[in-house]
Amino acid sequence: MLFEQNHSLALRSFYNLIQLYNDQVIPLIRKNMQTSDPAKIVSALQVFMHVFQEVPQTEQLQSEVMHSVIIMIQEDLKPVQKALLNFIEMLGQHDYLALPQGNFIINYVIRLSESDCSNEEDIQILCSKILQMVSLPKLITLACQPSNTLAFVLLSKTATKMALRARSRGQVPYLSSFHLSPTQFISPQKLLTHLVVLSVKPYREGEFGVSSLRLLYALHPITSLHPIINSSVGQLWMKKIPQMLQILDDHTEKNLNQEEWEDRLLQFSSQSLVAIDDDSWLEQLIKVVLERINYFSDDEEKAFLYKFFGFTLRTSRNMKLIKMMISSILQTVHEELQEREGIAVALSIVSMKHLKIVLDQLQVYSAVLTDKDSSFILKLMKEHQRREWGLVCNIIYLSYSKIILESKGDIFTHLDGILAMVLQHYHNCIMEKDKNLKLEYLDALTKLTNILSSHPMAFQFKFPQKLEIVTFMMELIREEPLNSISSSIRLKAMNIIIDFRKLHPLMELEERTELLRTCYKSVLCLPSTEVLQKEASSLQEAQATVDLFRETLQSLLRLMETLIVEMPSRIQHCLELLDTWLNSQKDNERERAMWCAARILGFTAKMNNFGMDIEFSRLGRLVRLLALRCQDPVDNICFLSAQAVYSLYCILLLQKQMGRKKQGLWEEEGKNEVYSANVFYNNTFEIAKAFAEYFTKMQLTTLVLTAMEGLTDSRAKVSLAAAQLMSAVMKERGRDMIKIEEVVEGILERLNSQLEPNTKEETVRAMCLLAGNNTHTVVPMLLNKTLPWDRTNLALWKAFGNQRETTISVLQLLIGILERLHSKEETKEMAFQPVAVTCALYEMLSGSLCQEAVQELYPRLLLAILCHLYWVIEQNVPQKMVVYSKEGGPGSKSKPFDPTSCALEVVKLVFSAAAYDGVVVYGDQHCCWDLLSCPRFYYIGIMDLTSNSWLPVFHPSGIVKTCEPAILHRILNLVRSLLYSSSYHWKILARAFYAQLLWHRSVAQTLGQDLLVNLIKWVKEPNLIMKEVGLRGISNLALHPGQAESLKGQVPFLKDLLKNEARVTVQAVKSLRNIICHGKGEDIKVVFCSISKQLCPLINDERDQVKISATSALSHMLRHIDKFKPRLTTRREIYTFLVPLLLSIQDNNTEVVKACGRALTEWTNVIGWSSLTQTFRHITLSDHIQVLEETCKYLVNTSKTQLVGDLLFQSFGFLKSSQSFLRAAAINFIALTVKKLNMSQIHEDDVELLQNAIGNLRNDPVESIQSLVNTTLKKIDEYINFRSISTSRMSQISNNILKVTGIKNPERKKRLFRSVKRERDDDNQKIWRWLQSPLNSLRNRYSGRVKDIPHKSGNSDKQSTGSQVPTSESPPTEAGPAAK
Repeated sequence: MLFEQNHSLALRSFYNLIQLYNDQVIPLIRKNMQTSDPAKIVSALQVFMHVFQEVPQTEQLQSEVMHSVIIMIQEDLKPVQKALLNFIEMLGQHDYLALPQGNFIINYVIRLSESDCSNEEDIQILCSKILQMVSLPKLITLACQPSNTLAFVLLSKTATKMALRARSRGQVPYLSSFHLSPTQFISPQKLLTHLVVLSVKPYREGEFGVSSLRLLYALHPITSLHPIINSSVGQLWMKKIPQMLQILDDHTEKNLNQEEWEDRLLQFSSQSLVAIDDDSWLEQLIKVVLERINYFSDDEEKAFLYKFFGFTLRTSRNMKLIKMMISSILQTVHEELQEREGIAVALSIVSMKHLKIVLDQLQVYSAVLTDKDSSFILKLMKEHQRREWGLVCNIIYLSYSKIILESKGDIFTHLDGILAMVLQHYHNCIMEKDKNLKLEYLDALTKLTNILSSHPMAFQFKFPQKLEIVTFMMELIREEPLNSISSSIRLKAMNIIIDFRKLHPLMELEERTELLRTCYKSVLCLPSTEVLQKEASSLQEAQATVDLFRETLQSLLRLMETLIVEMPSRIQHCLELLDTWLNSQKDNERERAMWCAARILGFTAKMNNFGMDIEFSRLGRLVRLLALRCQDPVDNICFLSAQAVYSLYCILLLQKQMGRKKQGLWEEEGKNEVYSANVFYNNTFEIAKAFAEYFTKMQLTTLVLTAMEGLTDSRAKVSLAAAQLMSAVMKERGRDMIKIEEVVEGILERLNSQLEPNTKEETVRAMCLLAGNNTHTVVPMLLNKTLPWDRTNLALWKAFGNQRETTISVLQLLIGILERLHSKEETKEMAFQPVAVTCALYEMLSGSLCQEAVQELYPRLLLAILCHLYWVIEQNVPQKMVVYSKEGGPGSKSKPFDPTSCALEVVKLVFSAAAYDGVVVYGDQHCCWDLLSCPRFYYIGIMDLTSNSWLPVFHPSGIVKTCEPAILHRILNLVRSLLYSSSYHWKILARAFYAQLLWHRSVAQTLGQDLLVNLIKWVKEPNLIMKEVGLRGISNLALHPGQAESLKGQVPFLKDLLKNEARVTVQAVKSLRNIICHGKGEDIKVVFCSISKQLCPLINDERDQVKISATSALSHMLRHIDKFKPRLTTRREIYTFLVPLLLSIQDNNTEVVKACGRALTEWTNVIGWSSLTQTFRHITLSDHIQVLEETCKYLVNTSKTQLVGDLLFQSFGFLKSSQSFLRAAAINFIALTVKKLNMSQIHEDDVELLQNAIGNLRNDPVESIQSLVNTTLKKIDEYINFRSISTSRMSQISNNILKVTGIKNPERKKRLFRSVKRERDDDNQKIWRWLQSPLNSLRNRYSGRVKDIPHKSGNSDKQSTGSQVPTSESPPTEAGPAAK
């Protein structure tokens, strides 16, 4: 309280002093104001404010006061600020702020208002009060100064208050006279520009926009009568500004759409300028905008100013002004991209109303690029010229692009001229065309083409210059080096071409082809990224190079996509042009090409406007191209290829579904889910399977032909993929192939080259599948190859036997060839094709995988090859003719085959392949193959191979034993149709099989009654072979129950055949044997007796096979007859066989001896001579004479003299045989028998008869028989004399005794033969003649039997030793093939 009183008293004292000592007090106060002590300054300011009203306001005082205030402001002591502001407020009340130094003070106040004085709100209030003392024009001018931007909000608010206050008082704001003092205060144009620019960022510093708009709103009353800013502007502002303020109130900085806000500001400005409607005013405004553009660097502000310039100039109607301003803006600074874009935007806005002027001005401006005389560029320093040329070019093309973007279509009538000018800019360039200039040019041109290609109306016009520009871009791409990528020229050139994608006219196919080929070569041939990185000088450069390459590759992809969009039907063409690089030896080139293919197909598959117009006319070639890469050595290429293949599959599937949908057919769903890129990865087979249904026949063939080219690829994986693709496609669609001949020859050619083992194996498999599906074309081609075949052809035929379907198809054709050719009339010339067929069969059947197929065709195949064998053995085959060569094992030579041996081997292979190896083993053991190789004995070989009748009947063999009944019936069904074939070969083969198949009971039962009719018919044919075959059938038929009984009626017919040719006789014997052996009942003994007379001579037939057959048959018959206990009649017939058997047992032929031994064994069983049974059972060639001797001894010792006589008498008939062997054998038999007899007891007549019978052979033509006769006669004489001497004395004693006793001496001589005693006297002649008749009858009977034995005419006595009496030096006679 005391302080305030003292302060008040002090101030009153100064007030009194100032009135008395003004000139002294004022300097004192000023002195204290200029000290550095804040307290003194504050006190001095308080005192000065208290006494200021009393101080005269002279100019000197004003100057001194302002000086002191400036010093305090410069010191800027914070404790003084408040007192100083109060002092300044007082000065403002006395108009001190209007003084020249007032600006410094105002700036100080403004600076304080900019600082953070939140804790000193009174200072802010003081600043506001002070600023309100500044005149409105000056305050607005200060607010618009760039240096006062931070205080703009405060200044604008203050100015707004002042303007509103003045308007409320009815005072016109100072704005109406701004144009009168443009140098002192801010001009209306600058004010408008500044406020609008500040409104661009409305939330800057909190409320920049609001403050600007409110100030603009407050500066113009509705009732303004200003000649420039008329009422229409006021009306516009009164309407628009509140709306804009409301927008700012409703939004925040985060949710306000900045672009829409700027457009609203520009529209507001444009409408304001239209309302102003004053070209002079506009001219000044435009200059203000240009000035602000040139001297302010804020990017966002500049961007808006360029637009503001455009909108401003667009409103002008002064053409001269427009041209001048356009020229002016083009001359502004354009170093930065934003500046160039701003200029372009400004010109585009102007062009919306003055298009022609803008285009003309741009053309004039572009002269600096091509006119050396007028270009300012050449006046620059040389190092800046190229850069400036590029910038100018950039401005021009960017301006064109912005004009196009804003145009509603008018620009397109001028566009062709613009494009022509674009070409001239480069071709007539004033600068040297180096890499940098090209880049500058392409950069600029890219801006134009980007906008042009995106304009929706561009596609409605034709641009003839398009093709020329595309050609020019291609030239630039070609000029780029292929060993580096040091610039982005090729990238930019391709981008420009892409921009012209759908502009008319469209490129023709040739032009598209050249374009793609150029771009492919320029990009795909670049070195790998690793190489590019190594060549870089730094890591940064290396990374930049890699990035550039990737961008270039992406550009190439976009180019291809562009061409696809332009012409979807040409996608195939784009992909085919990649073929060169897809097949490149360089991994990086293949990988890039496949990447392009995968992306293109993926793009196509996802096209929204996908339609049926996408056609793959060369689908086969395309699939082959991609499929081979699925097996590429580079794993990423495989992955990319799988993606490409899957995309292509999706395209085809979609096309198919759309087509079915249009036809109203059921749509296949979920099929694409079966496949995926993963399924196709490294899986050529799945690819072929997926695409098989989509290929046309021509596409299918093209795929195979082109895939064939990849077989010889040096990369094993690729060559294998080619082979796999071929085989997979042929498996799925092999039947639809065309140009089969070309494919076959191509495959053969490549198989003969050095292929990889796996590739070769797969290629052979492909040929196998091709042959399976196109048998009638492929097989004849291969058969026509010259014999013997090389390894390639052999490998193919072997492969044909490894696939069941192919094997069956090929075998059917080969069988058909054999059947067709051999069914024709036989010719003497040897046909080539059937021989080739056997070579093919040899390879096919030598494999181990064809068993199932062969079994399916077994009967038909067997018959066909057997018929061929018959045909080929009858041909005149050249000596040493080799048609097939079988390779031996390591270190061994190959084995050659002629047609016959090859065919015979195939027969064996047929059995082995059908799993009937037992037949082959049997054939080897029984010489069947030798028989089949001989034309004469071929039919015997067939019958023996089917079922050998030489073996015991209860031991079947060959085919009948090994094959199942079902197979036998299949064979039967085939041969039945051939029994009366016109082909002799087929007829023989069929009948031989038919006859032997009857051995099997089921076959015989199946045939029924007709079979016997056929057999009898054949037997009656004149052909001996047919007779033999028919008899073989009857023999087999007799094996079955019931059949033997029915065949008994044929015994007389068969009996008549026993005197036929050897083989016929043999078969007749077998037939009779089987009828008897398999007959039932007592009547078989009758049958036996009925044939015994005809059978017995056959035991000693000169033909070994007949002899053996008859003897063997006799043994079987005797065994069977013994079961029925033969009676006297039968036994009498059985006795007739003993002498023939005993004679035959002396044969040197082992088989004859064995047969006789078996027969004699059975004979002894029937007759009951058991003591001889074992002797005969074990007889051999070495002891058969000894056995004979024992037999003779047994005969004599049994005291069966009459039987011995009968047998001896029977043997007399053989002494007259034409066979020297039988004559000798009979002599041996007689000699051995006589040896055991007591000849002295034999009647003289019988002895004489015996001697005479033997003696008749003293002159035998065979010397050995003569010797044997003499020896035998001599022995007989010795036997007689020896016996006589020993018994003569005893005889005399006996006779004397009988005479003494009167008893008559009985006849002691035995009769050996069945005849009565012959008396010497005449009385007994009648008795002798009576007995002579039965004796002669007996002789005739036995003699007749011997004579009935068939014998050969000629020198029968001059036969080999084998037919004579056996000796130790004569080997056994071997039977030939016929003997079997």
